[in-house]
Parts: sequence; C-alpha cells; structure tokens
Amino acid sequence: MSEIDPVLAKKMILVNAAINDIGMTWYHWKLFCLNGFGYAVDSLLIVCQSIAQPQVELQYPRPNIIRGISVASSVGLFVGAVFWGMGADIIGRRLAFNSSLFICAIFVIIAGAMPSYVSFAAMVAIYSAGSGGNYILDATTFLEFLPRQKAYLTTIMAVWWGVGYTITGLLAWAYMSNFSCDSVATCTYANNKGWRYLHYTAGSLVVFCAILRITVVKMEHTPKWLLTQGRDRELVEVLNKIADRYGRTHHLTLEQLEDLGQVRAVEKGAKNSSRRIFKHILGLFETKKLAYSTILLFFLWILIGIANPLYGVFRPYYLKTRGYKPGHTASNYITWRNYAIGNICGLVGPFLAWPLLDAKYIGRRGTLAIGALLTMIFLFAYTQVKTPNQNFAVSCVISAVENIFFGGLYGITPELLPTASRGTGYGLAVAINRICNIMASLIGSYANVLTTAPLFICASFFGGMAIVSMMLPFEPSGRGSA
Repeated sequence: MSEIDPVLAKKMILVNAAINDIGMTWYHWKLFCLNGFGYAVDSLLIVCQSIAQPQVELQYPRPNIIRGISVASSVGLFVGAVFWGMGADIIGRRLAFNSSLFICAIFVIIAGAMPSYVSFAAMVAIYSAGSGGNYILDATTFLEFLPRQKAYLTTIMAVWWGVGYTITGLLAWAYMSNFSCDSVATCTYANNKGWRYLHYTAGSLVVFCAILRITVVKMEHTPKWLLTQGRDRELVEVLNKIADRYGRTHHLTLEQLEDLGQVRAVEKGAKNSSRRIFKHILGLFETKKLAYSTILLFFLWILIGIANPLYGVFRPYYLKTRGYKPGHTASNYITWRNYAIGNICGLVGPFLAWPLLDAKYIGRRGTLAIGALLTMIFLFAYTQVKTPNQNFAVSCVISAVENIFFGGLYGITPELLPTASRGTGYGLAVAINRICNIMASLIGSYANVLTTAPLFICASFFGGMAIVSMMLPFEPSGRGSA
C-alpha cells in the first residue's frame, strides 16, 4: 500500500491500531451472526434450485437437454456478484447489506408457485441475482471491522455456508422424500409439490433473516471504506460510537488523520461511474506483486468454479445411482436422508481449518493447500465406492474436507485485496467463478454425469488448487488487513 498511496498506508496503520484498541465487542459477534446469514442464504438458494431441478424437469419435461435452471442460477449469481461487488466500493457496504436479503426472499417464494419450467427458471435467475453478492459484502464488511488478532473469524464464518446447506438438506429430506414423483409418466402437480414446499419454506426463512438484519444491528459504513473515501470525520465517529457503546477506548483523533494529508483514492460525485469502476479494477493490479497475487486468487476461483458444480450441483443425480448394488435403487427417503447428513458433515470443515490458519509454517495458504489435497484424495476414493455405506461415508468426509478449502478461500480473498478495491476485486473473483459455474452446467448438460468422469476431473482440479494456493505471494496470517 505504501507504493500505491503512502498517505493511505500511514492512515491505515492508525485505523488498524484503533480497531485493535477497541478489540472484540458484542457488536462484532452480532456481525458474525448477521453477516453469516448472507453466507447461509447464498448456499441455501444455490442448493434449492439444484434440488428442485430434477423434479421440475419431470413435471415440465423439455426437449432441450440443457439444464436451464442451473444455467439461470449461475447467470443470476454472476449479475449479482458484479452489481453488489462493484457497488460496494462506490456507494458503500451498507445499502446492499440491508436490501439484498429482502430481494431474495420475495422471489424465492414466488418461484415456488411458478406454473412452467421457463417461469421457474426466470425466478431462479432473479433471486440468484439478489443473493449473488451476499458473501462478498458479508466477508468484506466483517473483516473491515475486525481487530487483527480476530481476522481468522472471516474463515470461521464459512460455517454459515454449511448451515445453509444443512437447512436445505433437512428440508429436502422432509419434502422431497415425501412429495416427489418418480417419472414423467406419473408426475402431476398434486404428487410433485416437494420442490414448491422447499421454496416456500426457504423464502420464509430468508424473510426472517432479512428482518433480523435491519432490527438487531444498525449497520455502519466500515471505517476502512470511509478512509478510502477521505471521510475521516465519519470514520472517527463510527469508531467512537462502537467504543462508547461497549465501554472501550482508542487513541485515534480526527486531527491525527488530517495532519497526514489527503488520500489519493478519494472519489466525489457519481457522474463518471464507469471511470470509477475502471479505477477500482486497476487498483487490483497497481504493483507487480499485487497483480501476481490477484491473478492467482482469480485462478483459484476459476478452478473451484468448475470443480465444485460438477460434484455439488449435480450431486442429487450421483446420490440416486452411485454406490448401490445392481438392481437396488435407493429410495427417495434414503437419498435425501444421506444428502442432509452429508451437508451436516460440511459444518465440520471451518472448525478443522481453525487451528491451521495462524499455525507456524501453515497459515492461510497452507490451510487452502491442505483442504484442497484432502478433497482431491477423497474424490478419487469416491470413484471406487461399491456399497451404500461406502457411498455415504466418503460423501460425508468430502463435505467436511472441501469446506476446509472453501472456508480458507472465503477468508483469504478479502484479506488479499486492497481496501479501496476490495468489493470490486471480490465481486470480480465471484463473477469469474459464476462464469465457470455456467460452463460446468453446460458440461453437465451434455456429458454423462452419472459416470465417475466428473469426479476424476474434480479431483484433478483440487490438486491444481493446492499448487496455486502455495504460489500466493502474500501470507495474511498475523497481519492486519489493508
């Protein structure tokens, strides 16, 4: 940062010191939960559409083999990532935080009532756009309020991603196993309401989360974003408000900040919004080392964007056919029971990552590599399952170890991006990831996803992620975010 903007670098040291002086308060723990709702909603809605897709296809059969619902979801998530991510740097973090969940909730509920394949896919695209920037804003906002010694909590917050999967898995176990048809010939509105009930319930939960977000905590603009905008007075007021509310003190004054001069990243007015967006993008590549870091980070999001959907989004198809003796097909009840329990196992991942994040010689990069390597090993093992018990056990382990990598990636991404361009950088990373999701959906539409081939591809990609993780030039462990 000192190469990019020396004044901003000096001010950031003072702001980090003030945040460290205040320490961890009840306000931060409320953010941990309420920001975590965004993580949970994002994963909940991704899984909702993937679970619903096979049953919607049975009720509304299509001659075109492209899985339009998965594609619609990925397109919506892409739009949301770009819009909310870049908007966070230009208009601040607060508006998206307060509004995104309400947008999701309305269209999730509407989606459950749709009378056709196309109309359902359209609603999926809209509610996915609403949720597409959730964890970008949630991780960014949370990190920029955290004291240095608690920065690892951005990784632990990924447990909420697992909560979303778990809730959806449990709802699917209840609804899809009892209210789903088995074939196109027998599928009617009356005997195939499980996917509708799933969306009605999920939408209601999102409404509840959205209400909690605006009633339990009054979200402030983050101090570090205010700093990049030259709004030093507001920055000090936010820190004073938090310190006074929880009986803490800090030593930062407005005079100290003003004496250092004006930051270069100040932007006033909204007339040249395209120029401002371009400026934020350039901010990710201002030095050779920063550019190298950003490119490798984006490459990680590309790899996971292809690998995860091939295993995750199409996992319901795998669960119905893989690992069972010839002539024996799992019942709907067993299929969705295993799906729910497998997602519960995913909650373990961020906690497995916890002791590694600040461990000597491991840190954030090593945690990513360990999670990726373990996932690769168990994906290769999954291709050899022969019995239902093996299928179930290996699936649960994959859910756990994959979330070591996911938790680490969600945590390290905002840490590696400069504050002034953090929302834009995270948004671009997720947008690239969503493009890869679309590619994976198209691959899944034309390839035979009932074979082991996608698993070999996924496993190889996770091996590549381990290598790229260790090539990252910055190790955020033990340092304050810039």
